Amino acid sequence: QVRLVESGGGSVQPGGSLRLSCEISSIDYRRYSTGWLRQAPGKEREGVAEIDTYGDITVAHSVKGRFTISRDNDNNSMYLQMNDLKPAATATYYCAAAPGSTIAAMLVRPELGHWGQGTQVTVSS
Repeated sequence: QVRLVESGGGSVQPGGSLRLSCEISSIDYRRYSTGWLRQAPGKEREGVAEIDTYGDITVAHSVKGRFTISRDNDNNSMYLQMNDLKPAATATYYCAAAPGSTIAAMLVRPELGHWGQGTQVTVSS
């Protein structure tokens, strides 16, 4: 059973930074895409960033240049460095892992992969 546990959420002022971490139970990264999704209050879930099975990175246009996804395969951890945070970034952030699929596909079919429990990020002055 794949298990994902997020940490690092919290409250920050606009312009601040946060680093989210996701501990992933041992998986074969050649078979799994991993990434981050978020859901803001009253809005649909959206993809933030992902690393596919080839190691290629995709970042949502809305956060490009401010958010960075990275992964430490040896330590089974994934990170999301979020800089210059804006109030629109307020959401619950989920890490996810999808075998043989993409994180983006999980937006339509959540059952395609595995989800963490989520961590809250609040950006407010």
